[in-house]
Amino acid sequence: MSDTTTQPGRLALVLGGTRSGKSRIAEDLAARSGPEVTYVATAALDPDDADHATRIATHRERRPNTWTTLECSDPAELPAILTKIEGTVLLDSLGSWVARHPDLDADGPALAAALTRRTADTIVVAEEVGWSLHAPTEVGRSFVDAVGILNQQVAAVADDVLLVVAGRVLRLPPAESTDRC
Repeated sequence: MSDTTTQPGRLALVLGGTRSGKSRIAEDLAARSGPEVTYVATAALDPDDADHATRIATHRERRPNTWTTLECSDPAELPAILTKIEGTVLLDSLGSWVARHPDLDADGPALAAALTRRTADTIVVAEEVGWSLHAPTEVGRSFVDAVGILNQQVAAVADDVLLVVAGRVLRLPPAESTDRC
């Protein structure tokens, strides 16, 4: 991926489960685009959650000094924020973005539209949450459904979709037409 201003940038979706290595792979992709990257963080830091704070700190420590971090404090503003950022963006992550919306009602079409309007490279990290146990609660099932639908919406407009499993990357082929079914 390379930064360009004469044509739309490439959009990569990096999917994976918890501790799959998806964020590190996405960081490597972003670093290849050049030294200046805007890291858009969607997770809200909960001072009472020490484990989550440690995970966020680990991500922060890995980022180069030349990167700018933008914490998305209002999840409804993410699509507008993305259209204003120049240069490479690393957006981490869609699951955190969905979780911060009341009733998990993130606007996937608006996000997909904003991503396609960007003129520089964009790397989006997303959790692949449907491969675990069936969620035992209604809110758990709603979250899995919301993230799964959002992942499909972003994958539909992405140039590259990468699945990370155990630190290994699988490049997924473009979606085939459903006309052959």
